[in-house]
Amino acid sequence: MGKTSDLTAVQKTIIDTLHKEGKTQKVIAKEAGCSQSSVSKHINRQAKGWKKCGRKKCTSSRDNRTLQRIVTTNPFKNVGEIHKEWTAAGVSASRTTTRRLMKDMGFRCRIPCVKPLLNKKQRKKRLAWAKDKKDWTDAEWSKVMFSDESKFCISFGNQEPRVWRKSGEAQNPRCMRSSVKFPPSVMVWGAMSSAGVGPLCFLRSRVNAAVYQEVLEHFMLPAADQLYGDADFTFQQDLAPAHSAKTTSTWFKDHGIPVLDWPANSPDLNPIENLWGIVKRRMQYARPNNAEELKTTIRATWALITPEQCHRLIESMPRRITAVIEAKGAPTKY
Repeated sequence: MGKTSDLTAVQKTIIDTLHKEGKTQKVIAKEAGCSQSSVSKHINRQAKGWKKCGRKKCTSSRDNRTLQRIVTTNPFKNVGEIHKEWTAAGVSASRTTTRRLMKDMGFRCRIPCVKPLLNKKQRKKRLAWAKDKKDWTDAEWSKVMFSDESKFCISFGNQEPRVWRKSGEAQNPRCMRSSVKFPPSVMVWGAMSSAGVGPLCFLRSRVNAAVYQEVLEHFMLPAADQLYGDADFTFQQDLAPAHSAKTTSTWFKDHGIPVLDWPANSPDLNPIENLWGIVKRRMQYARPNNAEELKTTIRATWALITPEQCHRLIESMPRRITAVIEAKGAPTKY
């Protein structure tokens, strides 16, 4: 960070602009995301009229604009595909140059955020729901029991272990890792409130209305006793077919349990989704060998969730609703 050569073209532009506006080097460094010494060296270099030495650039400003347009139009292409399209436009540059210029333009390769796909009607309903609930207090949200299902796999993304080995040991069984095409997984149902979490249910089959009602009978009701005692509460569930079935609605009516109306495709509004994320992050370095070991790991990790964590997530409901209103029903960062 201390070298001016580390600065990208975007950072240099920010420094030059803010310096002309009379901003201090401390403020400029904060805005540009670099060290104050880098700002000072760049400003001094510009003041003394120093020019960067080295080989002449092989691309023109027009070539660079073409590259930026390609990346902006097709952000999911890899460097090889972008380089091929750029050179097909008549530019003579190496793949390394392509990658470097993309970095200078401020582009970084990142895992894309995943958000639910919402149509116009669903956005309208989400917005109406959020406006209806915008005045709910933390006390009202604490009376809601949130529920959801989540899938857990033995393999968690790219968090695979590395191995120390010598040359020629690549095929040594001691240095190899077993893999399967379809890794074992389990589907889990859980519930939470501001008071903590309820017992988990591991689903063995496809969840239809009958199976879901058994889950409610044997796991949701005990969770309600554990979290609320004799106090009244409202149950939250998404609009999965098993949840919205007529027989399920009848089950809730027979048991006298009110169900919170819920907009479709709205995992960003459900705090238990964040709780599943916490559990999976804590398990990312676990190495269960089979489904039973995976279940044991999930139970142990779920048991570590504290009431304080749940309370903080429930307290985020007003902020989630405000975000939906500001986004006019579109998916939010939550």
